[in-house]
Amino acid sequence: MQLNPMADETVIAQGRSNLKKIAKFWNRTGLVPKIIVGLLIGILLGVAAPGLSVISLLGTLFVGALRAVAPLLVFVLVMSSLCHTQAGQRTNMRTIIILYLLGNVLAALSAVLASRLFPITLHLSDSVATSDITPPSGVGEVLTNLLLSVVTNPVESLVNANYLGLLAWACMLGIALRQAGDGTKRMLDDLSNAITLVVKWIIECAPFGILGLVYAAISERGLGELISYGELILVLVGTMAFVALVVNPIVVYCCTRKNPYPLVLMCLRDSFVTAFFTRSSAANIPINLEICKRLGLDEDTYSVSIPLGATINMAGAAVTISTMSLAAANTLGISVDFPTALILCILAAASAAGASGVAGGSLLLIPMACSLFGIPNAIAMQVVGIGFIVGVVQDSCETGLNSSTDVLYTAAAEFRDRRLHPERYKNDKKLTDLEHPREGLPN
Repeated sequence: MQLNPMADETVIAQGRSNLKKIAKFWNRTGLVPKIIVGLLIGILLGVAAPGLSVISLLGTLFVGALRAVAPLLVFVLVMSSLCHTQAGQRTNMRTIIILYLLGNVLAALSAVLASRLFPITLHLSDSVATSDITPPSGVGEVLTNLLLSVVTNPVESLVNANYLGLLAWACMLGIALRQAGDGTKRMLDDLSNAITLVVKWIIECAPFGILGLVYAAISERGLGELISYGELILVLVGTMAFVALVVNPIVVYCCTRKNPYPLVLMCLRDSFVTAFFTRSSAANIPINLEICKRLGLDEDTYSVSIPLGATINMAGAAVTISTMSLAAANTLGISVDFPTALILCILAAASAAGASGVAGGSLLLIPMACSLFGIPNAIAMQVVGIGFIVGVVQDSCETGLNSSTDVLYTAAAEFRDRRLHPERYKNDKKLTDLEHPREGLPN
């Protein structure tokens, strides 16, 4: 039998061409459709061919990669964000920052209330014995553990994934580095961007990881496992809807003393929808800047507040972190009193302000909140894996809430300033009537 070198080269070239087409199709397809496909394949394989350890290994590797990168991500992102925080050029910039942080706390508090009204129980593997968990006996022990974690050596905190210590050291170093030179800040920016890129690479593998996680759950516990995921999605999305349609309008009314819903609904329509599909607050910045321009807001203010909001205004992330950590505590039978829940709200708000700008970034901060209840990192990362399963819906809603609130609070702060200091805007022809927020705006 004679071999034809030309034919072999043709086959190889055709194979390379096919691989390039597959790679282009993979890169062109959004993360959500790929996760949905992975979810469906995991369900089908879990029902049809249970017991294949190779498929379950995909989920284990995915969770392990997240566990490895999460501590470094929290430390660098928070430190880099704080070292660049500067005062705005206008007096109402301070109001905007206060609204951003207040919104995070109120969103976390809403999640705590929702979790008490509709407690969720997750199905976790038995890789870590729950008997080894020592939950705090009360708020005094919580505060003691919190303070001890804060003063832990930062290197030890990185090695042991002590998220409370990492957050504390990142905040202190970030504030101290405000006085650093531009070269140091650029270095932190580059490091932050590099770690964020690594996280993006890992999250790009989410379809395979979720395939393995869903396969393991279905093959071990059956299709009934999906019911708990549905309940979790309802609580998460319902809480975010409550924040968007009840909490935010109350905050806006306190600032403007006028009907807030025309402005709230306009922000949801023009900003939420695009952010829902892009799943990135950073990618939605140009849309938000255009909305502020159409609203006639001060450019010196919104040119700073909108990019800043994409970094620290994370109400949806605060909801996710609080809900998922309380679900883990409820699953393990850990009783959470109200003072401890209040501490969780503050912690969730602070950690949400440093959430990564990539899809699913807030999920990597769940272990920090779980550590408040003495939940080991191994179990907390299982909760993160469940978060990626429900993230097909949760992350899109979270990003939409985060991004639309950037515009909402920026507008609310300026309208408050106009109400309190009308002399500053005496000759200003900018939009001032909140009852008709689309007046003068293109349809």
